[in-house]
Amino acid sequence: MSLLHPQLTAFAAVLGEGSFEAAARRLSLTPSAVSQRVKALEDRLGQVLVQRRSPCTATRAGQRLLRAAAQMQLLETEALDAFAPDPEGPRAIAVAVNADSLATWFLPALATLHAERGLLFEVHVEDQDYSAGLLREGRVLGAVTGDASPVQGCSARRLGTMRYLPVASPAFVAAHFPAGLDAASLDRAPVLIFNRKDALQDRFMRRVTRARVDPPRHYLPSPTGFVEAAMLGLGWAMAPESMVREPLARGQLRALDEGGLDVPLYWQHWSLRSATLTAVTKALLAAAREGLRGSRAHATD
Repeated sequence: MSLLHPQLTAFAAVLGEGSFEAAARRLSLTPSAVSQRVKALEDRLGQVLVQRRSPCTATRAGQRLLRAAAQMQLLETEALDAFAPDPEGPRAIAVAVNADSLATWFLPALATLHAERGLLFEVHVEDQDYSAGLLREGRVLGAVTGDASPVQGCSARRLGTMRYLPVASPAFVAAHFPAGLDAASLDRAPVLIFNRKDALQDRFMRRVTRARVDPPRHYLPSPTGFVEAAMLGLGWAMAPESMVREPLARGQLRALDEGGLDVPLYWQHWSLRSATLTAVTKALLAAAREGLRGSRAHATD
């Protein structure tokens, strides 16, 4: 049980659970009691902290307070666990990661941390170009991101580079790219896109053509589904090198360009003297050395 001020605990629970009702269930209170505590905190600070919507989100002031509250909870847990573990069990650690990392090199690090330290995790899946935003909002304690510049109050370590290869089935290549890649063929050939935040395919097409192209698009938010869809001829895709190595060797896929596209990845986390953060960082750096290109430990603040 947290020793944080009840108002802060209620505030953090509302944003963590997404609603006053869910926060009330977590805290074994009534929704009215949770609402009163959050309102009292807002009155005390003279600022609106929670946007009452579905789900509830933090205002700019609420984001700053949420980060502080989450950091205090982490340090409080570590301090108390040094004397006696919480009888309610460990609190899940919130981290953000892009879907391709989650599908390739990231999970072994979490498995090691769970086996060795009993840590639990709440994983937020977000594009590497947007995951640092979850740090700014105070929703996660660390994030795998494509941004080398640390969020204020955070440290950044280079994990390595994920190489993406443009791939398609042999039949798709024969039908759409018989003479190779050019602006005209790329403008006509269907392409697989993870979601509307995914810019990798457009970056690759701009690099190849130096032109503005707008091909037909499939949206498919699944890294493994990307590879399968490409093998089935649904479209061409930018897929992690490690995920297409075997299909390429078996002839189920063909690379449209041998160079591909390299995306550097970084681990950003709160700048705290925390044993938990230190252990998570160490495990992620070790996993990155196995799963990413050019991995090295380099910290920036």
